[in-house]
Amino acid sequence: MQRPNAAQLAYGSATVVVATVALLLLSGTTSTLGITAISLAGLLLGLFVAVTMPVRTTAVKAPDEVPARVPARGTSPGNDEIRVPAPRVGAGADTRISS
Repeated sequence: MQRPNAAQLAYGSATVVVATVALLLLSGTTSTLGITAISLAGLLLGLFVAVTMPVRTTAVKAPDEVPARVPARGTSPGNDEIRVPAPRVGAGADTRISS
């Protein structure tokens, strides 16, 4: 069995909380047995929602599985080096004139 993803955990947990609170408010029960039964029903409903939720069918690519870059049209195939921007030339702290 696959591990549940974040959406399944979120929807299942929200279903447990909302269903349990709603059933407790609607039933008005105060006995321990009634509260236990309603809590178990909310837990089972949340589990049912999490398990029956559709799972993503396409796999997510890991960063190391990124396909190689395809050179743009009109460029030579041997020109794939990384371009590093040149440092900016301008007035820095060392070129200021003090009065």
